[in-house]
Amino acid sequence: MPTEPILRLKGVAKHFGNVRVLDDIDLDIADGEFLTIVGPSGSGKTTLIRLLVGMDSPSTGELWLRDNRIDHIPANKRPTCMVFQSLALFPHRSVGQNIEFPLKVRGVPAAQRRSRALELMSLLRLRDDYYSRSINQCSGGERQRIALARALAFDPEILFFDEPLSALDYRLRKTLEKELKDLHRRTGKTFVYITHSLEEAMVMSDRIAIMRAGQFEQIGSADEIYARPVSRFVAEFMGEVNLFDGHGGEDGGFSGAGVEATVPAEPGAASKPLKPGEKTTLMVRPEFVHFLRPPQSRDYQVRGTLRAEYMLGSRTQYKVEAANGQILTVEKLSEDRIAGAPGDAVVLGWDRQHAHFLNGERA
Repeated sequence: MPTEPILRLKGVAKHFGNVRVLDDIDLDIADGEFLTIVGPSGSGKTTLIRLLVGMDSPSTGELWLRDNRIDHIPANKRPTCMVFQSLALFPHRSVGQNIEFPLKVRGVPAAQRRSRALELMSLLRLRDDYYSRSINQCSGGERQRIALARALAFDPEILFFDEPLSALDYRLRKTLEKELKDLHRRTGKTFVYITHSLEEAMVMSDRIAIMRAGQFEQIGSADEIYARPVSRFVAEFMGEVNLFDGHGGEDGGFSGAGVEATVPAEPGAASKPLKPGEKTTLMVRPEFVHFLRPPQSRDYQVRGTLRAEYMLGSRTQYKVEAANGQILTVEKLSEDRIAGAPGDAVVLGWDRQHAHFLNGERA
């Protein structure tokens, strides 16, 4: 991926009266990358996308597109385009007329508009006979493709997406996630995507930026953020997780209620070494936790009672109550289901390469 950013935010803040929605954020977006911004409601992601696309201006800070400062340039003067959740297609126009609209505004001759529209329809896997079809005759997935084709007709340097798949059913959404990722690869455009769906972010993105209270909590690849979150907030936001509060032991390992460390617990290269008495939180994802039977053992072990079993299609999820009352989650492929029933005593274990320590997180 190129190191020179196409879009750069420097100390960008946005406040409405005394409410500070964005808090002095910096961000570099690489040319050609697929960046997804996620966060809970109220984290500032919608305000951020409005600033990026030019629908609003920052209170302070700068936005740079390559070597040009753009924070005071209106949206229609920027080489960028937005695909809205509502799609904003014209219901009284045909598919071809919708796609051609930005070209017509620019005064492109009719023959060239039609040729470009058909080219984009082919790129988005829409048959030529859709050109004259009414928008009202198109399915939800087809309308998504039409909106994308219209956005690409602008030939923008950056495409911004504001939760464009959120109104679709699950099966269609999963199909379009893959198509968007493939479209990104084929066009080479820079995609900046806003969503509340972690599944969308993890399937499509080169990088994910997680927002919290108007700032970026962590930016990185899906694998990095999932396996090595910088805080408890990120760990919990990125899916099911087991967390154990504790501290560094005298031997340099981890000491926490209910957790038995069978070997000195080295946090690993991505975490700071534990110091005796240092407060920390041990994290392990459910898929890395095993049910143990004698004489099996793991680097970390927890004893508890099986409380519930849930079928999740290809996976089975278990809830286990540890001796201290903490509820733990274990996930296994369905073919690896255990032979047990609620009320059974169990021993859970995991290896230290799958443990991660959360130290010094932002309050």
